[in-house]
Order: sequence, then C-alpha cells, then structure tokens
Amino acid sequence: MRLQGGRVSGSISQPSTAINTGEPPRRGPLVTALGFNQILSWGSSYYLLAVLAKPIVADSGWSLPWVVGGISLGLLAGGVASPYVGRTIEHHGGRLVLSCSSILFALGLGCLSLTVSLPMYLAAWLIIGFAMGSGLYDATFATLGRIYGRNARSVITMLTLFGGFASTVCWPLTAFLAAELGWRGACLVYAGLHLVVCLPLNLLVLPRGNPAPSSAAAPAPPSATLPRDGSSSRKKMVEFALLTAIVTLNSGLTVVISVHLLSILQTRGMGLAAAVALGALIGPAQVGARMIELAFGRFYHPLWTMIASTTLVAAGLMLMQDPFRIMAVALVVYGGGVGLGSIARGTVPLRLFGPLGYASLMGRLAMPSLLAQALFPSLASFLLVHGDANLTLTIVMGMALANVVLVILLRTVAKASR
Repeated sequence: MRLQGGRVSGSISQPSTAINTGEPPRRGPLVTALGFNQILSWGSSYYLLAVLAKPIVADSGWSLPWVVGGISLGLLAGGVASPYVGRTIEHHGGRLVLSCSSILFALGLGCLSLTVSLPMYLAAWLIIGFAMGSGLYDATFATLGRIYGRNARSVITMLTLFGGFASTVCWPLTAFLAAELGWRGACLVYAGLHLVVCLPLNLLVLPRGNPAPSSAAAPAPPSATLPRDGSSSRKKMVEFALLTAIVTLNSGLTVVISVHLLSILQTRGMGLAAAVALGALIGPAQVGARMIELAFGRFYHPLWTMIASTTLVAAGLMLMQDPFRIMAVALVVYGGGVGLGSIARGTVPLRLFGPLGYASLMGRLAMPSLLAQALFPSLASFLLVHGDANLTLTIVMGMALANVVLVILLRTVAKASR
C-alpha cells in the first residue's frame, strides 16, 4: 500500500464500472430503511448470543466457549470477506452487496434454527459471518460514502441513531421469542424478517449502478490535499496504522461486552430479566450521544468525536468495577462512548483520506477489526469459565485506556501533518 495525494492507495482501486450520475436518493427514506435493517442485522447476529448462548448450551450440551465460538467464526469470515466487499461497493455500489447480505442472514439463521450438531452450528455461523461482513456498519458506511461523498458524515450519524436501538429492541425481543418459541424458533423468526422485510427495503431504496458521490466536484478540504513528498506520505501511513489499531482495539473490547454483558451481570447475582433491563440502557445512551453529535458535529473535526468516544468507553468500564450501586450510570457512560465510536469509525477515515477510494478503505479497516471481534469473545468465554467476571472487566478496561492514548497520538500526528 502507498499514498498518493494524501490518500491511501495501492490495493485500494478506483471504480471502473459505469457511474450513475443522477441525483442521490433522498436521505430520509434511505436512512430509515437502512436503519431498520441495521437494527435487525445487529440484533440477529452480533447481539444474538447475549440472550441465546445459555439456552443453546442447555439444549445442546455444548460448552459455552464452543457456542460463543460460533460468532467468533462468523466474525472471522466477515473479516476475510471485508476487503472484497469494500472493493465491490467501490466498483458497483452497495445495492447488490447489502441485498445479498439479507439473503445470507436469512440462510444462516435458518440453518442455525435447524442445527443438530456442532459442525452444523458452526457452519451456520460461517454463513451469518459473511452476512455480517457485507451488511453491518462498515459495508453500509461504505455505501453511504459512495453515494454522498464528503456530505456523508450527517447521513452516517443519522443511520447510527437507528443502530443504537439494536440491543434495546432485540435483546427483549429475542428473550420473548426464546421464551415463547425456543431459541430455534427465535432464529427462524429473524430469518423470515430478513427475507421478507430487509431484502425488499434494500432493493427499494438503494440506487442501481455505481452512484457518483454528490460532493465529488467539491474542493477537497486541506486534510485531503497534501503534498506528494515522502514526509507527508509517511505521516499518512502512520495515521492509517494508528486508525487501524484504534478501530481494531475498540471493536474487540466492545464485542466482549456485547456478547458477555448479560452473563457478567448474571454471575453477579442478577436474574436474566433484570440483566436485560439494565443492559437495555446502552441503546438509549448510544442514541443520546449520537443526537448530540448530529446537532454539533459539523463544528469540529471527527477526531474529537473519536477522543470523546474512547474516553467515555474507558470511564464506563472503570465504573463497572462496582458490582451494583452505579452499574446503571456505568452502562449509560459506556453506551454513550460506543455510540460515538460507531460514528467516528465511519467519519474519521472520510475526513483524513477523502471520499476517493473510501469504500475500499473501509473494507481494509474492517478486516483486522472483525478478526479481533472473532478472537476476543472466545478468550473472554475462557476467562469467564475459568476465572471471574471482575478479571474480564479489568482486562477490557486496560484495553480501553490504551485506546485513549492511541487516539490522542493519532490526533497529534494528524494535526502535525496539516
């Protein structure tokens, strides 16, 4: 990989297919449809085992690490596929990719509901993993960046407002479906929703072909036009490396909390209903933080959003060390940080490297972060089985504090390169 004109290039290729030069679609219907899809996609994959892991263990007799290993395998598959997904969106737009993700979600969840053996269970998660790699935030952000160019920041923020309700909506929904239909029935219901709701929405709202970014002709901001000297190229390489490390570390620690939060709360003496109710605070906290970003984000560099995100995540995890008295406050603070982090994940690369090649760049950033998400839940499962919840939280908190340092370093390097 090399840098040209302040942008990451090399394996990040430019679109070669015909481009649709028409007006970009209206933001309201597109964001609403994609936002609803994000709620179901996150809730039926990333957040699924937070509720269903224990019922699956009880029904199948498989150990918890093997059950959680399903999502790890899925995230691994998504990480491997993500660079190809990014290049496909860069060349052909996101309509085909996001529509295929809905089909893969339906297929994977349908197979999961029918599984009778551990290999079949893991194979179902492999399919779900490819759906995650082609249908969650990274692919959707890449699609929005391809459509709206430098104007995508507000659209990305609006989309994450919907995504913030994924755990709030789907944790109680999954618990209800599991209680009424069993965990297999819950998976089958989600499969049907992807097929009859999400797929038609993607086909309806996303433009055909490869849309030209609406701001492609706008002058590049100073951050995207740097001299082509070796010093500037090296600094951009450092920025890209730091950004990759930050996104990867943040993805790893947040997936541990997402998958194991309810289990951690239950090991501290809470019932499932109380743990679900307390964990549901994260969703509104995410949305509240994103609304603040939507209102004021245009006044500051998105790196400040990333700094606020990592600081709040670290503070929330520190507060979680107290078992009960301030757990609600801890989860609200943590949720606010996670909410801002999702926005920063899409907007910081757009600001630092510009819209040209943005979809491919998002694919490259997604790969190590999804691999981290594949590894960390299984490691945390091992710690929970052989250690305790406090040790797991302490390790995750240390990772969050390290991320704060990395973001401050990225801000320093980025400021020096301007």
